[in-house]
Amino acid sequence: MAAGLSAALTPKPFRLSLSSHHRPNPTPGFNPLIRHQRITYGAPRKTKLVSVCFVLEEQKHSEPQIVNREEEGSGDVGNPNIDPRILIPAHVAEKLARKRSERFTYLVAAVMSSLGITSMAVMAVYYRFSWQMEGGGEVPLSEMFGTFALSVGAAVGMEFWARWAHRALWHASLWHMHESHHRPREGPFELNDVFAITNAVPAIALLSYGFFNKGLVPGLCFGAGLGITVFGMAYMFVHDGLVHKRFPVGPIANVPYFRKVAAAHQLHHSEKFQGVPYGLFLGPKELEEVGGLEELEKEINRRIKSSKRVHES
Repeated sequence: MAAGLSAALTPKPFRLSLSSHHRPNPTPGFNPLIRHQRITYGAPRKTKLVSVCFVLEEQKHSEPQIVNREEEGSGDVGNPNIDPRILIPAHVAEKLARKRSERFTYLVAAVMSSLGITSMAVMAVYYRFSWQMEGGGEVPLSEMFGTFALSVGAAVGMEFWARWAHRALWHASLWHMHESHHRPREGPFELNDVFAITNAVPAIALLSYGFFNKGLVPGLCFGAGLGITVFGMAYMFVHDGLVHKRFPVGPIANVPYFRKVAAAHQLHHSEKFQGVPYGLFLGPKELEEVGGLEELEKEINRRIKSSKRVHES
């Protein structure tokens, strides 16, 4: 830090009148600890006041930069009354640039995994039923119905499984892993992402068994694996992308119900209702059961105002 020194001399005439019984003794020298000193000998007379002002100036080490806070947020961007475009130091700008790089890394991983899983699922469904109907055999309607019915059932059931596991496991015995999701993240990934991998293991097993075997039971297993896969991709885009902004989700953010889901999950992280909601897609229903609809509306309006500031800036 460099310091600059400036002095200001200001003559100020004044008249001093003292009684004879209360006359100060003359000051023999200059005391640097006293800001204004008066030296008076004998009768009052006109004098001048000299003020010395010392100014310390901090030298700028780096120029501040204008950065959009909304682009780097993770769910909550702070006070909605604060302009998202603020001046920040260079080291903070570097940190935000690193966050952008992490978000891009996660986006690439999310898109590649989604495209890969979706294409494999579509191909598996096509080849499985074409393989069963080859040779002019009858169309296995019961098996096809069972496969698609269980796909929907497994996707819905995963919401209730995730709610139970979130409350009974992740916020209990597995908190040492899930805690990484409730703390500021360093890097594109966190220890909590392991749970996504563990859910993928039974999905892959069910899909594999159903794909390489014929019959109603393999068809049901194939449908269950397909439903788990669909739920996992939807969870990733809504939870990781929309709520926590780990990657951009595009028009998904403008869907009213998804906005409500995101606001409900944000209240889970605020712990205003003892962690409720623990589910994701049915989170608004959980808040309704504990009387949290008013707070939910406030959070929705806050997110809408925050989104408008981003588009206007």
